[in-house]
Amino acid sequence: MTSFIPAVDTRTTAVPAPQAVLLDMDGTLVDTEGFWWDTEVEVFRALGHTLAEEHREVVVGGPMTRSGAYLIEVTGADIELAELTVLLNATFLKRLDSGVSLMPGAQRLLTELAAHEVPTALVSASHRSIIDRMLVSIGAEHFSLTVAGDELGRTKPYPDPYLAAAAGLGADPARCVAVEDTLTGVTAAEAAGCRVIAVPSVAPVPPSPDRTVVGSLAEVDLPYIRSLWADPLGPVLPTG
Repeated sequence: MTSFIPAVDTRTTAVPAPQAVLLDMDGTLVDTEGFWWDTEVEVFRALGHTLAEEHREVVVGGPMTRSGAYLIEVTGADIELAELTVLLNATFLKRLDSGVSLMPGAQRLLTELAAHEVPTALVSASHRSIIDRMLVSIGAEHFSLTVAGDELGRTKPYPDPYLAAAAGLGADPARCVAVEDTLTGVTAAEAAGCRVIAVPSVAPVPPSPDRTVVGSLAEVDLPYIRSLWADPLGPVLPTG
């Protein structure tokens, strides 16, 4: 099957572009936010507790340590955070055995960015073991580097993951665009100085001056990303 890659004139300096595109994983590129919630429900049910739906928006998009600590606190579950983290990761990995779907527009966008040689990083709060398993479905070849939540001292909502990704690509965070699906991830990217495209999955993300909100990645392509910059003197992408 022939892939459709929109033609983009990257040679002109009249249209600026970011130095790199930094993408979240769960809920942004892959349809797994529901997997995570189902995993948390399953693990806590085994511990004798029922999770209320109201807790879902609190834990979505956050690092496992924060989500786990919150759920232990609200349920009173008799388990240490370190043990809970192991259980959640193991249960989630089992769920991945049945396969995972990419979000609408994700494959096209990744293919387009690669075709035009746009430096791209995967920036996730998930652990390295989860990311490596997920890359089988997403395609590791689409990314120049990946940043995992358990590889840094602080992860989202702190800016550290996005700062690390930009530095790894040799890019200025202020000249990067981040794509996120949760307010936790958006907060991290904006704190790093990135411009943000929000694609809300479970919980709404309000618009703001340095943030655009879209319904799905099907609305996002390279011309759209380029349009986020009004400075005609900004750097341009290499010729694809």
